Amino acid sequence: MTESILVLDNVSKSFARTDADAITHALDSINLTVRQGEFVSVVGPSGCGKSTLLRLIAGLIYPTTGEIKLDKEKVEGANPDRGMVFQKPTLFPWLTVRENVAYSLKVQKKYNDEKDEVDRLISKVGLDEFKDSYPHQLSGGMAQRVSLIRTMINKPRVCLLDEPLGALDAFTRMNMQDELLNMWRENSQITVMVTHDVDEAIYMSNRVIVMAPRPGRIRECIDINLEYPRNRLSDNFVSYRREILGMLDFGKKEA
Repeated sequence: MTESILVLDNVSKSFARTDADAITHALDSINLTVRQGEFVSVVGPSGCGKSTLLRLIAGLIYPTTGEIKLDKEKVEGANPDRGMVFQKPTLFPWLTVRENVAYSLKVQKKYNDEKDEVDRLISKVGLDEFKDSYPHQLSGGMAQRVSLIRTMINKPRVCLLDEPLGALDAFTRMNMQDELLNMWRENSQITVMVTHDVDEAIYMSNRVIVMAPRPGRIRECIDINLEYPRNRLSDNFVSYRREILGMLDFGKKEA
């Protein structure tokens, strides 16, 4: 099987503002290549176009200039090959956990062939006893686990994560980071995650893309040369944190 490759070639995105006769330049000249099995995180200040970048890759919006290709095919519109997980769980409230996970398979008429996989993934994220529960009966962390496996069940070639763990408490978030990494290693797909948490980016990623704002552009691409599982307290981990925070103009002042 040919290795998947995602290419952003000189991608820019501008929006017309409805409150003024002006144009907002969200992204400028983004060049990025991500190969199958890579986990890339995007960090940067608010307003630097991180979420816009994900929406472009997902095909939810279109570039103003440049083009995006997945395996040499131009990205035009949404497709199950590019699955996206949002910051807040986006579950159907009238469906159970199992029904939510199975929903896209039924739409694609693949459910009969994949129904055992639905139960396997629910079990994998520790929700066996909640598979017949409804979203309002779940904690935030549980609901987000359902959102993740609902995306993973489609085996997308590209997994896009827009602050998927941002609303969770610290301990649940760290546990979910490990579960996400397990799913990524099992599926070996291209994964691109937006996060405001520098430690999370270092802990999970092969590469960290540091963005600069107005318009959003890639300031630096940093390879994270640490073995998994990673030690958040190691000297090398702390060194990466210091480097990235320095680029973001944090941590420079003396205490």
